[in-house]
Amino acid sequence: MRGWLEENCPASMRTPMPADETPGGGRRAVYKNPDTKVWMDRMAERGFTVPMWPTEYGGAGLSREENAVLAEELRRINARPAHVGMGISMIGPALLEFGTDAQKEEHLPKIARGEIWWCQGYSEPGAGSDLASLRTSAVEDGDEYIINGQKIWTSGADHADWIFCLVRTDPNASKHDGITFVLFDMDQPGVTVKPILLISGLSPFCETFFDNARASRSQVVSEPGKGWTVAKRLLQYERTSIGGIGGGGGQKQATLEELAAEYVGTEDGRIADSDLRADILRHRMNDRAYSITLRRSVEETASGKAPGAVSSMFKYYGTEQNKRRFELMLDMMGSRALGTVVGEDNPFDVRELETTRGWLRSKANSIEGGTSEVQLNIIAKRVLGLPD
Repeated sequence: MRGWLEENCPASMRTPMPADETPGGGRRAVYKNPDTKVWMDRMAERGFTVPMWPTEYGGAGLSREENAVLAEELRRINARPAHVGMGISMIGPALLEFGTDAQKEEHLPKIARGEIWWCQGYSEPGAGSDLASLRTSAVEDGDEYIINGQKIWTSGADHADWIFCLVRTDPNASKHDGITFVLFDMDQPGVTVKPILLISGLSPFCETFFDNARASRSQVVSEPGKGWTVAKRLLQYERTSIGGIGGGGGQKQATLEELAAEYVGTEDGRIADSDLRADILRHRMNDRAYSITLRRSVEETASGKAPGAVSSMFKYYGTEQNKRRFELMLDMMGSRALGTVVGEDNPFDVRELETTRGWLRSKANSIEGGTSEVQLNIIAKRVLGLPD
């Protein structure tokens, strides 16, 4: 593995990844750095973009232990992710569990190769944390559904090729039983997407409108009216991804100690500020405990078993740890953490700008994939067994 990575990972893919070089793939993908596509294609050819998926669907069929080796070796050379997105982390695993053979054969290899960019049609203006109150409708029309309604916070919808979407197919059933999980192409006249500008200066979130959009009935995952079961499982996969379960590599980041030495200074080889030293030490201990708990959870999970309610615990704690890390970074950087705009006379370097944007973006961690309050409710009910 080490030899193959050394030979095939381009030098520029071993550097920190800027936001505009994220390897999402898709039919409309434009690669600012040509090596991004080279790296994706080489990894996909070996099945390493989805290393634990079956080989017939574009994966490498690796065991958990082999996947851990791959992640470790990627991190050793500080390799960028070869391919990221909701296809890999969300709809792909859901299709492996709930999809028909035809759906798996159609969609999974394209996900593995980075040919299709997916987005998620869950939240609506009146259905966020109470997702089962969604109103987007789907009415049968022969072999198709006609879809009308609106979704919001559809991340990456302005670049997406396909959407996995929750729609209401039975308005007379209970709000959970009348929901269907369906897949359809975004490139059609009945779909309109409007990006939402964020405080971080980016626009990954969108409003998405359906005006007589069409979806094939063959693209219903599971059964009509049974979409809530698929939706809940997919959220567990999403929370698993956000929480860091699964042994993913990830690029190296400057440690808090290194940043503190640069921005605060040292005395006798130690960070000059004793309070900051204590805060960093506490955070590092919590990080270590968290990573060990993640590893134990992975090792205790039977091979192929889907994540359960414990994913909410990891999502909640991982979110809080990430937010605390950015708060510490801003504390030590002081006025150097005030930059948000790139320009010719900009006094801030790229890392400082990315840190500020990362801090602003980290606030969304406690909302996406289910709010922290929702996760605490799930932990109370499903993990601790507390009464309602």
